Amino acid sequence: MNDDYQVEVKEVPAETDGRRLRVGVIGLGIGRLHIEGWQQHPNAEVVAIADPNLERLAQVGEQYGIAMRYDSAEAMLAAESLDVVSVCTPNKYHKALTLAAFEVGCHVLCEKPMAMNADEGRAMLAAAQRAGKRLMINFSYRFSAQSRALKAQVDAGLFGDFYFGRTVWHRRRGMPGFGGWFGTKALAGGGPLIDLGVHRLDLALWLMGYPKPTWVMGSTYDPIARGLAEQSGKAFDVEDLAAAHIRFDNGATLALEASWAANIQEAELMETRLLGTKAGLLQKNLNEGYTFDAHVFMEQDGAQFDMHLHPPTIKAPSAMYEYAEAILAGRPHPAPGEEGLIVMEILDAIYASARSGEPVRV
Repeated sequence: MNDDYQVEVKEVPAETDGRRLRVGVIGLGIGRLHIEGWQQHPNAEVVAIADPNLERLAQVGEQYGIAMRYDSAEAMLAAESLDVVSVCTPNKYHKALTLAAFEVGCHVLCEKPMAMNADEGRAMLAAAQRAGKRLMINFSYRFSAQSRALKAQVDAGLFGDFYFGRTVWHRRRGMPGFGGWFGTKALAGGGPLIDLGVHRLDLALWLMGYPKPTWVMGSTYDPIARGLAEQSGKAFDVEDLAAAHIRFDNGATLALEASWAANIQEAELMETRLLGTKAGLLQKNLNEGYTFDAHVFMEQDGAQFDMHLHPPTIKAPSAMYEYAEAILAGRPHPAPGEEGLIVMEILDAIYASARSGEPVRV
């Protein structure tokens, strides 16, 4: 988000009777953003961090003033009394670390995707229920001023019923380094579909009210990445582009596209369009970057009107702030694990359809 286009608004935190959440963060790549997100809330404190990279562990600890540092998640969970844990590791470890956190009585905020597949996601939800703890998935693209403004209009009934949409995240050349975990199926579960597509899929489903998927037709490709990986002599065994057509039980359909490498004009293209019976919406990135725009298109009295969200906008609280608020206030949290599981079921079906060349029921 571009802070020049936003205004700070003081959130009024939940009444806590002096209670503060003690937070631990596992994995300090994207985990740095989790630390910053938790630090937005006056009643949440990151008291411990864990990462096997000792240099990064020390650097992050010093940067954010966190004294308790561990070279393994297991050591942190055994030594610290925590209320919440952020799981920010490669996808392969989401399930095991989430279950370990539940076992010691913590709520969990897990990075997207929820897991490697839907079976793992179901095990995570079952563990949350057994432990009586919460599971939230960090679908971070919900937590922007533009997304929140559009969702408010959806909830007000402006759009009517959504019946078709297209949600995409394409990169012209934006592949992770060959040989790393992002391009390794055993660690990531897939390529840009599970890395980038998961964000745009959740955003569309959230705006649509999370309709129930019924079947999927999907395809995956790797013509660009495969050749580059061979030239580099490093491993890469996931797709570089995926596309799918998703049908829901209410008759609506959604096209989903995601790529790390595609011969397109833009360096980076993020766009979600939804067509409703009364109006349509568009949320897209600006200048091929990570600032966004929001538009609404409608007809009134026979005339076509466009509505544009103009800056400055009210800055949205982080996912971590929203999770802390929900826990402290005892109210439902956003992006629950149940919605994360629906996303995983759709992703599983897309990959299965791509392998078989046939539609797959969800």
